[in-house]
Amino acid sequence: MDAAIQEKINLWLTGAYDADTKAVISKLQQENRDELADAFYRNLEFGTGGLRGIMGVGTNRMNKYTVGMATQGFANYLLKTYGSEEISVAIAHDSRNNSRFFAETTANVFAANGIKVYLFEALRPTPELSFAIRKLNCKAGVVCTASHNPKEYNGYKAYWNDGGQLVPPHDKNVIKEVEAITSVAEVKWEGGAANITLIGKEIDEAYMDMVKELSVYPDVIEKQKDLKIVYTPIHGTGIMLVPEVLKRFGFTNVTVVEEQATPDGNFPTVNYPNPEESETMSIGLKKAKELDADILLGTDPDADRVGIGVKNHKGEWVLMNGNQTAVLAFSYMMEARKAKGIAQPNDMVITTIVTTEMINEVAKQNEVACYNVLTGFKWIAEKIKELDGQKNYVIGGEESFGLMIGNKIRDKDAVSAVALLCEMAAYEKNQGRSLFDKMIDLYVKYGFYYENLISITKKGMNGQKEIAEMMESYRSNPPKTIAGAAVTALLDYELQKGTNLTTGETWKIELPKSNVLQFITADGTKISARPSGTEPKIKFYFSVNTKLANKADFDATYAILANRISQIIADMQLK
Repeated sequence: MDAAIQEKINLWLTGAYDADTKAVISKLQQENRDELADAFYRNLEFGTGGLRGIMGVGTNRMNKYTVGMATQGFANYLLKTYGSEEISVAIAHDSRNNSRFFAETTANVFAANGIKVYLFEALRPTPELSFAIRKLNCKAGVVCTASHNPKEYNGYKAYWNDGGQLVPPHDKNVIKEVEAITSVAEVKWEGGAANITLIGKEIDEAYMDMVKELSVYPDVIEKQKDLKIVYTPIHGTGIMLVPEVLKRFGFTNVTVVEEQATPDGNFPTVNYPNPEESETMSIGLKKAKELDADILLGTDPDADRVGIGVKNHKGEWVLMNGNQTAVLAFSYMMEARKAKGIAQPNDMVITTIVTTEMINEVAKQNEVACYNVLTGFKWIAEKIKELDGQKNYVIGGEESFGLMIGNKIRDKDAVSAVALLCEMAAYEKNQGRSLFDKMIDLYVKYGFYYENLISITKKGMNGQKEIAEMMESYRSNPPKTIAGAAVTALLDYELQKGTNLTTGETWKIELPKSNVLQFITADGTKISARPSGTEPKIKFYFSVNTKLANKADFDATYAILANRISQIIADMQLK
């Protein structure tokens, strides 16, 4: 055992840690020293989004002690920032194992530091936490969730007073305060019970009222109120609000997938509780086929991501990818607002640098300002704040199955997304077509953009190092051609520099630093490489495009674009 790792283990065995924790460590010493080493070889990093990791004992795990120390650091920063002002925070959690325990631990530490805590009485969707921070004028917030990660994981997302996740300078400053907590003895664990207030139904009502106000065509829903909707919360928090929101929108024919309706941190019916995965949505797809439904929707455990299934032009059930869902939602909000006469000259939409370029084209043709920010809804929230008073925010989103509709929250929201996607399906059905038909029409009008994503996982102690080496290789020695097309530009968001690889011309990228590389080729292809900030993996995003002359050419054109991406993946040796 490495000496530094053993020193940490000894500290936990002799320090102020509970007996059960010490017993587990002793058992691992005898039975699984590799797992023990992994549990202690580093401190679980409090990144710009908070904590996320496997649950268990050790400094590299999610447990009472890592959560408590993170909260103490966060509390110290709030106290330094706001001084004598009254400080309040809102806290929520999802359906994961230990999420309630972590939320209560977080609440107790904040409260023991003299901070007023609004703690949700039971599990709630992450977007409601963002809404609650703004509604209750809190200085910060926390939600205990690992989003769509496997059941072994949990996490801790930190929010600021605007309802968005931490951005500069607060993200780095909070990290410094968290890293300054070197012992559990520095944590104020208890003594502030009077500072904790339970919240629930009153915030639910205000939140659902807000979502209902997003409806553009309630009259169309009235005509299509029996739209056949199948919904699965995938054992998560969506069950708390989504069925009721759909009812309040006016939909009367909603079927909840019974096998996945009960919140359960073991996610017994899926391997991976992510609506991006076809396996995860398979039970819902089966139910949708049985009922000959119009639309299938699924939300992840904390109900910030949404996946949708529809029948394609051949009558076959398919799952839309995140880029397609975003294009449908963005185009609907822009086109519908214009048709209803409620569009404003200063309307804006916001997308991210790894999301389909098609959104930029849709916005351009609809004469709506479109801003591109770094990956993550905290950057969408930051752009809204930056342009407050100048621009009217309508919708934001990114390829990772996330949408943020309307101005009352500052994080991705699958609850409102489900409602609006159902309204969109009702609108298209009223026109005699499906959402898939609409998607093809958009391709004809704006250009056929096709995207794909692969993730390469590098686990264990060497994983992060391998990912860093991969990025450095691309950065210092970018490919000259990819799948036969010349690479004409390299965009390095870490160095904040764009380079024309043909002329050598360079320019400054006016976005915060981020470890992302993009290659642009002569045929308009965009390839992005981005290490995940929350998991030991590197993601590659591929975007290709061409013209689609008419609907009849859809299948042939789709095959050409899909083949182009396959060639790129093979050429870059990513499979």
